[in-house]
Amino acid sequence: MKYQKIVLAGGNGYLGNVLTKYYQSLSKEIIILSRKPQNSHENIRTLVWDGKTKGDWVGELDGADVLINLCGKNVSCRYTPKNQQEILSSRILPTQVLGESIQTLLNPPKLWINFASATIYRHAEDRPQDEDHGEIGRGFSIEVCTQWEECFFKTLTPKTRKIALRTSIVLGNDDGAFPRLVNLSKLGLGGKQGNGKQFVSWIHELDVARCTEWLIKHTELDGIINCTSPYPIRNQDFMALIRRSLKVPLGIPTPAWLLEIGAQFIGTETELILKSRWVLPSRLRNAGFSFQFENAKDAIGNLIQKPLKGSFK
Repeated sequence: MKYQKIVLAGGNGYLGNVLTKYYQSLSKEIIILSRKPQNSHENIRTLVWDGKTKGDWVGELDGADVLINLCGKNVSCRYTPKNQQEILSSRILPTQVLGESIQTLLNPPKLWINFASATIYRHAEDRPQDEDHGEIGRGFSIEVCTQWEECFFKTLTPKTRKIALRTSIVLGNDDGAFPRLVNLSKLGLGGKQGNGKQFVSWIHELDVARCTEWLIKHTELDGIINCTSPYPIRNQDFMALIRRSLKVPLGIPTPAWLLEIGAQFIGTETELILKSRWVLPSRLRNAGFSFQFENAKDAIGNLIQKPLKGSFK
């Protein structure tokens, strides 16, 4: 085994399942912190926590190779005052209690990766955004991202290296945006969304997992790191690739006004589709990380050809 212990806070969601499957054969033990109990399975153990207060789970952080925090309410909802508060608190409170807990340990995790969001950058169609030259945007989502990172970095953890992983849209078959876009395309509704010129920053789920392991090994890296493919793509081209991979000849476009009606109907926000995210992973590239899926054509082709859940082969 490469690792003794991997701890996944909030690890019962989509990305948590991706990381659990990736690390299961690499680590002696995987600890998942979850609000819901689950039976132990092989080397995977779930501990119940509330994401706000310390408990017996704190001791399980001791000696961990890495703590990966994935906590946060899904942002695919209407931004009502209640949802806004839950989106913010579900990120701030777990981050805060994890930091306080690390400070009490004699042998704290060697690395703490806090999943953050690449949506922190402004709407960009004029130039790409990276860690050194990116501009922070405005609005509710950006304010959440900013407060989240401030909470993460303000805790002093001298024995624990910290990385805020600003992650783009993750492509996978089990959940997230990709299976929904595939289903729309199969129905002939996979045309451009809005004017189609907005950039989509994306990353294949396997490269997300590979990136976290690579960061464990590269102890010289800390701070803010963008976790996204080096080749963002415009929405109209992204949707065209999905259609071609599915061999669907037609995709009816969806104008912005119709997207707003649909978003209200299904309970989400058009920002998730219409914001132009042109984000580059400069620090990863400069440090030598190699993506298995660099371009959208290969990533989409891989996922459509391999629809089996949890397959990293």
